[in-house]
Amino acid sequence: MAEDVKPVSPETVRNDFNDPLSVVHYARAAHFLGLWKSERVLIKRFFPDQKLRLLEAGCGAGRATLGLWQMGYHQLTAFDFAAEPLDQARSLAALQTAGVAFYLADATKVKSKDVGGELFDGVCFFFNGLMQIPGRKRRRQALLHLRELCRPGAVFLFTTHDRDSSPLERAMWQAEKVRWAAGTQDPRLVEFGDRYFSDAAGNTFMHLPDRTEILEDLAETGWKHQFDTLRREVATESAAVRDFSDECRFWVAER
Repeated sequence: MAEDVKPVSPETVRNDFNDPLSVVHYARAAHFLGLWKSERVLIKRFFPDQKLRLLEAGCGAGRATLGLWQMGYHQLTAFDFAAEPLDQARSLAALQTAGVAFYLADATKVKSKDVGGELFDGVCFFFNGLMQIPGRKRRRQALLHLRELCRPGAVFLFTTHDRDSSPLERAMWQAEKVRWAAGTQDPRLVEFGDRYFSDAAGNTFMHLPDRTEILEDLAETGWKHQFDTLRREVATESAAVRDFSDECRFWVAER
């Protein structure tokens, strides 16, 4: 690794989310995009009781938070580890409801006292937020901490990318595997499956797993796998949603 190039760290990711480009990008999505059709379908399916006490991890600027509230889930707590998008979420919520409790907290370290001292009936971690934690060990720490915040039987709904989701993805990652074998991969990357790129949201870190990796992570951290499927199998999304986000895999696990 070049001496002047540092691997992506949690602080890198936090700084990227606090960057004005990123804040504006996600705030626009919170104001104008809202929940995806596929998210709404699975929320209704796996959280049939609107009185459930739900926790949203990695709430960002509040896109899903306000969508959940509008769907009738009013026992709602949300947190994020980046202060700037969290301020946007609080401001947006204040225009619609004072009922959402927001906290500044890190999923890899979060304790009950950090999010109001409650246990939850369900957890959501939308738009691949879990995969924006660099390092598999840290992602497993997040899974463990989120499990500790839940009552027995609680449901965890989250998304990831999937390296096997299309022939194009498989070809790209086969080429990446060759680079890693030769030691010529991007030196900022932590593990195979990582990407660090620039787009309309500024700089973005993302880990793209395969299905086996997530099944292993769930089993290792005590979550019972219930369901998974690609987004395209759940619903046909609008052009605006497809422009905002790539194909992803939904996961459901039980505490």
